[in-house]
Amino acid sequence: MLLPHHRIAPALAALALLVALPCDAMSDTAEDPGHARVAEPKKELFGAGCRIVVDGTRATAACHNPYPVVDRVALHIECDPWWDIDTDTAPTEVGPAGTVRLDGRCWKNVRTAWVSHRKAR
Repeated sequence: MLLPHHRIAPALAALALLVALPCDAMSDTAEDPGHARVAEPKKELFGAGCRIVVDGTRATAACHNPYPVVDRVALHIECDPWWDIDTDTAPTEVGPAGTVRLDGRCWKNVRTAWVSHRKAR
């Protein structure tokens, strides 16, 4: 005996929907260790924002720390000619809501400059 189509269609649609759903859309339970969620790490509010200006032989960085954690910043300068000595400034602490200026130079031209950050202890 064949069943009428209007009774089979909803059952087939429900079955197709269950098969088509990805595993993540199905409910996760504590009893199901195969679908454990990994907590995403919290973003840490740290790091002064620095602007670097290179003008020929000089490099200057202005760093402002908007966060409550003290940041130790240092300016690193790579000089263009191979014989010119690259320089690094001493690490300088930038407290909460503080601003510092770091300067350095090369004998000829500055190739590149960047600022490193480290948490104060």
